[in-house]
Amino acid sequence: MSDEDITVGVLSLHSSKESKAILNAAEELGYDTAWLREENTAVMTEDGKVTLDPDVDVIANRLLLSSDEEPMEGAGLALTLNRVAPMLNEPTAAMTALHKFATAAALANAGVPIPDAVLALSNQRLNKERERFGERAVYKTAIGTHGGGTWMVDLNDPVNAQVGERHAFLQEFLEHDDQRHHDLRVYVVGDQVVAAMNRYAPEGEWRTNVALGGEVEDMTGRLPDQVRQMALDSADAVGLDYAGVDIVQGEDGYYVLEVNPTAGFRGLFKASGISPAPYIVQLAVERAGGSVDDAEVERLSDRLDDSRPTATPRKSTTVPPENVTIGYIEEVVVSGTRGHKTVLGKSDTGATRTSIDAELAAEIGTGPILDIVKIKSGSVKSGRSRPVVDLVVGIGGTQHTVTASVEDRSHMDYPLLLGRDILKHYQVDVNRRIDDEYDTDAEEEEQAEE
Repeated sequence: MSDEDITVGVLSLHSSKESKAILNAAEELGYDTAWLREENTAVMTEDGKVTLDPDVDVIANRLLLSSDEEPMEGAGLALTLNRVAPMLNEPTAAMTALHKFATAAALANAGVPIPDAVLALSNQRLNKERERFGERAVYKTAIGTHGGGTWMVDLNDPVNAQVGERHAFLQEFLEHDDQRHHDLRVYVVGDQVVAAMNRYAPEGEWRTNVALGGEVEDMTGRLPDQVRQMALDSADAVGLDYAGVDIVQGEDGYYVLEVNPTAGFRGLFKASGISPAPYIVQLAVERAGGSVDDAEVERLSDRLDDSRPTATPRKSTTVPPENVTIGYIEEVVVSGTRGHKTVLGKSDTGATRTSIDAELAAEIGTGPILDIVKIKSGSVKSGRSRPVVDLVVGIGGTQHTVTASVEDRSHMDYPLLLGRDILKHYQVDVNRRIDDEYDTDAEEEEQAEE
């Protein structure tokens, strides 16, 4: 196969800037491209042979499994496609990276320094281990993204072995700079570090994620050799071809926090002026048996072209299925660090953000406060300032992690108001009320007793 005949595929069901950048870089380098999405992808078996449409010679796996409610479905899809074509970030490695504690186990086995942590399957055992981590500890869901599902907890804060349906664990909090918390994001492609940055937490925050407003600083040419090698060893230990490796400096050295197979490029490019996209394309072409000139890769790395790729498949002309319908008043499960509770929530399509009663928020443990925002109200023109916190809301078996505002709703009928951050996934039937069903059930019970 000649280089000109290679088709580079990107497997990504969401429209991320990174997926677009990889496709555009591949096209700029002269390769055919295919964006494997719902609109155009099919796998067939016939006469004992497996084929994929569109036909590709190599696949860059960009499935964002951490935000999926059923990540095993995506993993199964990747496993299937990997039977047809070679894949960067193969499914087994991507699944290891998806689960933060599985990642920690892989790193520990490879001798990569990591913070002390404990995952327990019971609340009692997890809280029993709490004192090992001092006055403060990091409490995380094993699967999460963009800083969601991560809390700072004090010694006296009880925690649960699960948040919603996801396992959670405690991790040592490492701090080197007591002025402003920061960590390193090192981007690895193959056997090289292509770029690196410091990420500084926003004021009043300890999480450094760019998605949460963290600031960035270029570290590409200033990485200590130890950190550079640690990043390469981490990607290799998990089995990833490309990854964003998060590293923090403690009082006694550097430790790896996470290895992200779908790390974003935007903050990295803002800090360093380097895009990993052409490096990923080069590795993909080499995996398919071709080669790409290093000078061409370096030439393209100074831009992040996330415009609409020519490989974008056309939207289906068939009528899409309707969203799941929920009621005006709906039964939901809210989860925090201390537990979960089933409550009635009121749907409000006029509200941008979900809000929760302060007493309920304290009961389930939603902290810490992420920000103070001003909420506009029809009765108060100037708006009111309210704290916002991470909240896990379950509706009909589907979980949503949102940033909810906290308010005193004790004088209202319902302790939870569902805003558009959740309702965008559903259709709301204003005539359907779960509390009416409760009333009907009560009447039936009373009649049966008579």
